Amino acid sequence: MKINQYLDATYLKTPLQAGISEEENLINVTILLKEAVQFDYKLVMIRSKYVLFAKQFLKNNLSKTLVGTVIGFHEGTYSLATKLEEAKSAIDFDVDELDFVINYEAFKNGEINLVKEEVLQGTKLCLENQKVVKWIIEVAALKEDEIAAISKLIKEIVLENFGLEAAQKVFVKSSTGFYKTENNLPNGATFETMKVIIENAKPLQIKAAGGVRDYGTAVKMIEIGVDRIGTSSSKEICTNESSSKNSNY
Repeated sequence: MKINQYLDATYLKTPLQAGISEEENLINVTILLKEAVQFDYKLVMIRSKYVLFAKQFLKNNLSKTLVGTVIGFHEGTYSLATKLEEAKSAIDFDVDELDFVINYEAFKNGEINLVKEEVLQGTKLCLENQKVVKWIIEVAALKEDEIAAISKLIKEIVLENFGLEAAQKVFVKSSTGFYKTENNLPNGATFETMKVIIENAKPLQIKAAGGVRDYGTAVKMIEIGVDRIGTSSSKEICTNESSSKNSNY
């Protein structure tokens, strides 16, 4: 298994969140990009302000790694107009994939039409510009029946408005990785929640994000039907794969 081609290697902290300067944060982004060149990740997921820098860095190093960014991150409660403006800006930077945080709070409050319009317009914008779109539903904020319902809703909107051929370019994604849970409960992908998403969102693509930190967990996620893994532990996962292969000889 070429595990590297399932990985969206992620660094999404702002300088404030990381407690460092802008210059130091750019160094962290550069470290991630150097890893992408070395390990041939499928994609690097970074903040929009670094997209142009990342695209040029990867081009200069003859890397095929794609560049993705986040929209409405991380709360998801931004207006549709704000999210579309963010997305258009990222598209102007020639980003490859856009991970929108869906307004899961509106969904929980029964504002279904708001959520439908968000998915419709965000997906339309991305597909018209030949971009991949991922919808982050923030599983830690939802009950199991809500995870099932919102996953199904996204699937229905995509298939009804864009057809089955769009399913390969639209993902349902578990988490931002930034949601604060009580009592140290998981704030990202678990096998249980991913199975619920898979059952309700396929044939759309599925991305597990948050909490996938080792090769064994990554492999199991893929085996249950996950198509992509968002992680800040991509290097560890890739090096663990190498050591696992070596141990078989």
